Amino acid sequence: MSSYVIFIVGFLFCIMIYKRYFPVLGIICKTNHQDNTSVMIVDLRDYNIDTKDDQSDMRIPYAYLKRFIQEIPKQQLHVIANDRLELHLGVRYLKSKGYQVGSYQISNCPCRRNKE
Repeated sequence: MSSYVIFIVGFLFCIMIYKRYFPVLGIICKTNHQDNTSVMIVDLRDYNIDTKDDQSDMRIPYAYLKRFIQEIPKQQLHVIANDRLELHLGVRYLKSKGYQVGSYQISNCPCRRNKE
């Protein structure tokens, strides 16, 4: 009986670690998005984080994403996040709601040339 409980708790812990830290596959890193006509830029950073070059179309922090998900149009998205944890959680939530996330950008980390 106790082995079942340990197995279930371990399984739930693995799911939590996967959602938070495992990268979302199929999304490329772009530092600046040139084609702004067909792509909606969604900024998932907090409101109190200062952005010198505000290039986003919508600024919805991850904490408010569930509340304001209906305001995001159904088109290709470019996501800007503050760190990888915020990026992974936000992209997984957007994809679970049917949005197509094509690229991302992390504000304090430059993109690597290798595919992530």
